[in-house]
Amino acid sequence: MFELIRKGGPVMWPLLLTSVVSLAVVMERVFFIIREKTRRQPAVVEKVLEEVEQGRIEEAIETGKSSNDFVVKTLVYALENKEKSFSNALLRAANHELKRFNQGLAALDTIITLAPLLGLFGTVTGMIHAFGLLGGAELDAPTAITGGIAEALIATAFGLVIAIVALIPYNYLNTRLEEARHDIEDASSHLEILLVKPTGEYENSVTQR
Repeated sequence: MFELIRKGGPVMWPLLLTSVVSLAVVMERVFFIIREKTRRQPAVVEKVLEEVEQGRIEEAIETGKSSNDFVVKTLVYALENKEKSFSNALLRAANHELKRFNQGLAALDTIITLAPLLGLFGTVTGMIHAFGLLGGAELDAPTAITGGIAEALIATAFGLVIAIVALIPYNYLNTRLEEARHDIEDASSHLEILLVKPTGEYENSVTQR
């Protein structure tokens, strides 16, 4: 590995940095996704909605307060601030939870774009180095020119590998983000329907605004 880095030229160091950053982000995000999956409590979500349907708002809040499920936390926050502005509270809680799922994706997206560009830059510098040897005294050593070409190819390959490897977890994490968004939106819509249907309280507050 260190021999490849040496042969790839100075561009290999920023490429190495991007690979380390992408690995760190992917590992942290995978652990985050696993942790959030273990915290999911669909039964608690259903119980909260059931208690709201029965008009027991305070009981629903107490049921969900001890849960670490991101969907439950969204519903509980909205119910706690129902009298002020239910829709805004629901939106704020949902954005807060989805922001946690979105962390690190911007860095991975940047690396997927940046790594091939750095590899291309390494190709250019490597070819400049190789052609710069033409006509010089170094021409007597064929390995000097092939070294410049090798530098170009190694940097390009390394940049492409980083982008390809980072693309797979990036798409996976985006899928998990969309699933979380769907779960929150589904539960939130259900909660809104339940609040409107039995008392019309939420509907009246919206009309007044």
